[in-house]
Amino acid sequence: MNRTKSINRIINHNNFDVVIIGGGASGLGIAVDTASRGYSTLLLEAHDFAKGTSSRSTKLVHGGVRYLKQGDIAMVKESLKERGLMIRNAPHIVSNQEFLVPTYDWWSSQFYNIGLKIYDMMAGDLGLGPSKHLSKSATLKVIPNLNEAGLTGGVIYYDAQFDDARMAITLARTCTDLGGTVINYMKVVELLKDSNSKVVGVKAHDAETNDTYNVKAKCVINATGIFAHQVQKMDDSKIASSIKFSQGVHLVLDKSFLKSNTAIMIPNTSDGRVLFAVPWLNKVLIGTTDTEIDAPITEPKALKNEVKFLLKSIEPYLKKPPKQADIKSVYTGIRCLVNGSSKSTTTKEISREHKIIVADSNLVTVLGGKWTTYRRIAEDTVNMAISNKILKKKHCKTQHLKLHGFEENQTANHTPLSVYGADKHHIAELIKNDKSLGKKIHPDLHYVMAEVVWTVESEMAITLEDVLARRTRALFLNSKASLESAEKVANLMAQLLNKDNEWVIDQIKSYTKMAKNFM
Repeated sequence: MNRTKSINRIINHNNFDVVIIGGGASGLGIAVDTASRGYSTLLLEAHDFAKGTSSRSTKLVHGGVRYLKQGDIAMVKESLKERGLMIRNAPHIVSNQEFLVPTYDWWSSQFYNIGLKIYDMMAGDLGLGPSKHLSKSATLKVIPNLNEAGLTGGVIYYDAQFDDARMAITLARTCTDLGGTVINYMKVVELLKDSNSKVVGVKAHDAETNDTYNVKAKCVINATGIFAHQVQKMDDSKIASSIKFSQGVHLVLDKSFLKSNTAIMIPNTSDGRVLFAVPWLNKVLIGTTDTEIDAPITEPKALKNEVKFLLKSIEPYLKKPPKQADIKSVYTGIRCLVNGSSKSTTTKEISREHKIIVADSNLVTVLGGKWTTYRRIAEDTVNMAISNKILKKKHCKTQHLKLHGFEENQTANHTPLSVYGADKHHIAELIKNDKSLGKKIHPDLHYVMAEVVWTVESEMAITLEDVLARRTRALFLNSKASLESAEKVANLMAQLLNKDNEWVIDQIKSYTKMAKNFM
């Protein structure tokens, strides 16, 4: 991916079949879908790819055990199918993850054992392994530092895990592989309309150069997630919002708090949510919360009571309960939930099912959804544009489309470079040619300087935050270490991007301010 070449495409090819606004999970999924069908495709993202919610998930690709409990069978079946397709199409990013549900009474043990057998059955040929009931002693062999007090046993089941921001970059690269164009830091500021008040393109502002472009399109798709209503208001200033917002917080701890490669799933917290403790990149994620908020913001911050809630909720299950001082990083995402998709008015009970709206102007808006079903959301969105005769009919090709970096017999083994898939060979070549690029960016992080070079030159990373938050996950794994590595990384980026020392100072200042939200 090359940003300059992408902008030149706007200048030289100013009439696209599809313009997608938003570079999160849904937008990038749609870009891959449209490009693979043969539509000329342009995706514009106001910030960086997966800057918001799409980089702040629990890192799980799952069928939704809690949806099964709620009786949302259709959602579970769809999610289980998409989970299986994600593993098949991106095995370098998505992997099988074993989970343990610890039980503390006989009834719970039987209840979850039966429920998870149903979960297995619904997955069919795309299942990841059979669930099984464990005795107390067998449970403690799986997770030795589980709290034994009152423990009667456990139930093992399987879902999948991935790196959300790396998945976003993989989708962006897949789109460009297919002939599509993606550009970050390009904000849509206006919808262009014809004499019949139909949307026929967008006006976009380049945050890097301050240039403005008018881009024509047969179909404009609003996939801006929590900011979708703002784009809808560009089309119709009086339109009412149909979404609610929910904030979710995750804590990142040292791996010593979960002495196992098996994750813990706690079915019921005090607020009725599911709680996870998941091993991820040699750390442990604890999450998540569900706090209703009034309006979305670009950089949400965890509330003190949310952090306390997570620490208190995980405490009964671990021999060594984590304290505030043990937290390596705290990250917060805002969910876009479709209001009216459920009879409930509480966000934790509103379905994550997506909704597609086609306005009289032909603006297509997609709301809701989750990472696991990103491909299906994209397929449904494009099919909706076709059924409304905005696009000519072309069949979806993504069910069996291998994503960028795919290699045969490849697995996401969570080695430092595995998420790059086939591109890891290029990074290894950089290190071979310059041994200094094999040095870590920080002693407490596994990332090396060659990754900085690769992400700047090939993955459209143009700010310090792009590299430390999303191309690598340094900020999410250890916010303090990421800050300590900022100067070294910024100086290398300045060389690659031909920037001066003032740029380095500005980048460090901006990154330091943003990173405080993760502490």
